[in-house]
Parts: sequence; structure tokens; C-alpha cells
Amino acid sequence: MKNWLQKVLVSTVAVLTLGFITPSHAIWENLLEHSGNHKTQLSKQSSNTENYINTVYNDNDIEDTEVFSDNVLDQAKEQAYMKFGSKIGPKISDEFDNVIFPKIEEAIHMTLDNVDQANMKNLAITEKPSGAYSEKMFHIYNVASGKDVIRFHVRTENRPFDGYYYNFHYHTYVDQFASHNNLGEIYWSKDTPPKWLS
Repeated sequence: MKNWLQKVLVSTVAVLTLGFITPSHAIWENLLEHSGNHKTQLSKQSSNTENYINTVYNDNDIEDTEVFSDNVLDQAKEQAYMKFGSKIGPKISDEFDNVIFPKIEEAIHMTLDNVDQANMKNLAITEKPSGAYSEKMFHIYNVASGKDVIRFHVRTENRPFDGYYYNFHYHTYVDQFASHNNLGEIYWSKDTPPKWLS
């Protein structure tokens, strides 16, 4: 099959260039070899990122929980900023990074400390924050069971005479996501804020 493809490519180049370019066989062999390696790399990448961000660890034994936590935190911040969009993100980024995100980080560490190593390899973070005025920023869930472990939300609150605030909070599986665990709030303004993801 490789020889047949090589002959077709050589013939095609010769016909298209009216014989002015005579391709060397070494060029085509390198091209085909590179193409095969590229396809292998692409297939490896796509298998790592199927329906969830590649915070899933398929190793049988996870020895370094810190690396796992750092990866989750990177993805969490990315998902939060995706939700904020280009209209909200720049205005609240400093306060989010300095006040809210350290509390998100603490909540993630506390939750992951209670997850055993066997289940740790099945944890992933959701990829799609909700838009409009919905609360969901991201959830950390067990891929094998499909059940959420911790949910991070932000609610837009309108306080008369005061303006709009973003209330950041989370829910955990410990109490079936009933309690609002407050992370803090960020003031927007008296004007109606734009929709998430905008």
C-alpha cells in the first residue's frame, strides 16, 4: 500500500508540474513516514480528551496526588474564565484570582483529601460551564460512576439600591449537594451584568 501511494504521489506531482519537478524518492518516504507519526500522535491526543478534560488518570497507581491536584486546579481556572467570557472576565479577574480562587483551591484540596487513591484516577472536571444566567462553573465528577463529587457555582444577585454581585459557592456529595458553602462575592455594578459566556 505504501509503495502504491508513493507511486501515485510521484506521478501526480510530475503531471501537475509538467515534468519540471522530479521528486526524489527520499522526499516521499520522509513525507509518508512523518504523516504516519503525525496520525499516531493525533490519535493519542484524541483518545486522551474524549468527553472530558484530560485530568483523568488511567494509571493503576497514582502516587503523586499533588500533580493531580495541580492539574485539576489549572483546568478549574480555565473553566471559570471560560464561563466569565470576554465581557465579565477582565473586570473581575483580579478579585477572582486573589480572593475567590484561593478558596476554590482550598475546597478542592479538602475534597480530594477525602477521596481514596482508587477513585482518584476516575476523577475529571466538566468542560462546559453554563451560559445565560445559570450558576454552573464546573463540577468535579467520577467518570466511572458519572456522579459529581463537588460542584462550583456562581450566582448573580441583584440587591436593591446596592447593585449586582456575583456570589461564588460550592456544594459537595457529603450532604447530597444541599448546603451552600460560601466562597465569597464580587461586586459587579448597578447595571445589569452581561450573560455568562459572552
